[in-house]
Amino acid sequence: MRVLLKEILDCTPDAAWHAIHSPAVFREVSSPFMAVESLEADGFPTRWEPGEHPAMFSMLGLVPMGTQVIRLANSTHRPDGVRILRDTGRGVSGALSAVTLWDHRMAIAPDPAGSGKTLYRDQLIFRGRPATLALWPTFWAFWQWRMLRLKRLAPTWQHDVGIDDPAFVPLSQRAVTTNAGDTAASDE
Repeated sequence: MRVLLKEILDCTPDAAWHAIHSPAVFREVSSPFMAVESLEADGFPTRWEPGEHPAMFSMLGLVPMGTQVIRLANSTHRPDGVRILRDTGRGVSGALSAVTLWDHRMAIAPDPAGSGKTLYRDQLIFRGRPATLALWPTFWAFWQWRMLRLKRLAPTWQHDVGIDDPAFVPLSQRAVTTNAGDTAASDE
């Protein structure tokens, strides 16, 4: 089954990209319906890097849902400039282990209207053994909630390149290849 959402967020693409790598933002957009606690030795990092991040989930912070491994990968070298954060984790215990396929992709791109805002696309593909159809309304409703929270939080997101991620190159400073094959700085 699939849940697919698309919205314009009121922040720059760089700020959105930074925000979707933040465990604090993840926890904020999941609350109050889902509480998430890190099972990593030092807790959640400030910024999620690619790799596996075990976590424990509970509904409303009261009903244990089980543990899940959040497995993150970045795709940042697409020719169209879209950046994608992909989670292909898996449920390890409890109700979360009923989900046998988890493919969550969050795509960040400049608003095509040139507003300086972010085109955000969020796709979840999941399978849950015989319960797939029964799980869909729950995931659909939760994803609607997440999007409302993302839209509300987006104007507050900032990205201080020199402080947060010194290796990050803003989209506006990246080299792009023109039709003639020349390299030029991006205007977006």
